[in-house]
Amino acid sequence: MWRPAWPKRTVDFAHLAVAGVLMHVVQLGGSHHAQYLGMSAGVSALILSCQPIITALLASRLLNERLSAGQWLGIFVGLAGVGLVVWHKVDIREVSPGSLLGALLALAGVTAATLYQRQFSPRADLRAAALVQFAISAALFAPLALAVEGFQVRWSGELLLSIGFLVIFTSLLGVSALYYLLRHGEATRVTSMMYLPPVFAVLLELAWFGLVPSALAFAGMALACAGVAMTVWRPGWKSSTSSR
Repeated sequence: MWRPAWPKRTVDFAHLAVAGVLMHVVQLGGSHHAQYLGMSAGVSALILSCQPIITALLASRLLNERLSAGQWLGIFVGLAGVGLVVWHKVDIREVSPGSLLGALLALAGVTAATLYQRQFSPRADLRAAALVQFAISAALFAPLALAVEGFQVRWSGELLLSIGFLVIFTSLLGVSALYYLLRHGEATRVTSMMYLPPVFAVLLELAWFGLVPSALAFAGMALACAGVAMTVWRPGWKSSTSSR
C-alpha cells in the first residue's frame, strides 16, 4: 500500500524531476527569496495569484482547453477577491528589483510546473513523484544554501514549526493535492483554487491569533470563493484523463 509505483522509463523520471525543479526550486525558492528581500506578503500573494490567468491563456493554446465566458469571469472575480483579502498587507514601498524578480520567477515556475506536470506526468504515482522531486530539489538547494548562507541556522521552536508547516502542508500535502486534482481536471480549473490559500490564511489568523478580518477582507473572501466556484463548475463535465 505504501510502496511507491516508480516510473518504468528514464524519461518519466526526467519529467518528474523537471516538474519538481519548477515547482519547488523555482516557485518556492523565488517566492521565499522575494519575501526575504523585503517584499510584503500582500504583494507576493497578488503576484502569485495571477497564475490562474496565465495558466488559462497558455492552456487554451498549448493544451486545447476551452473556457466559457462565465469561467473567464470567475478567474477575474477570484483575483479581485484575493486583492481585497490581502489589501491591508500590500506595501509597494519595500518592493525592490530583486524581490520583484524573485516573485515573477516564482509565478513563472508554478505556472510552468502545473502545465508540465499536466502534460507529461498526469498519471504519476504521487508518492514516487514526491520522493523524486524532493530529492532533486534538495540536491539543488543544498549547495546553494551553503554558498549563500553557509548553513548558518538559529534554531528556535518557531523556526521548527514554520519548517514543519511548510514541508508538510505546502510541499507535501499541498503539491500532492495539486497533482491529484490535475489528474482529474483541466489545468485552469485546478489552478483557480490558488485563490483559496489567502482565504485560509485569514481563517488561520482568526483561529490561532484572534485577528478578526475586516469587512473588506470578508467581502474579498466571498468574492474569491465565488470566483473559484464560477471557474470550476461546469455541468456535465468530465476530464480527459480521469477516465483513463
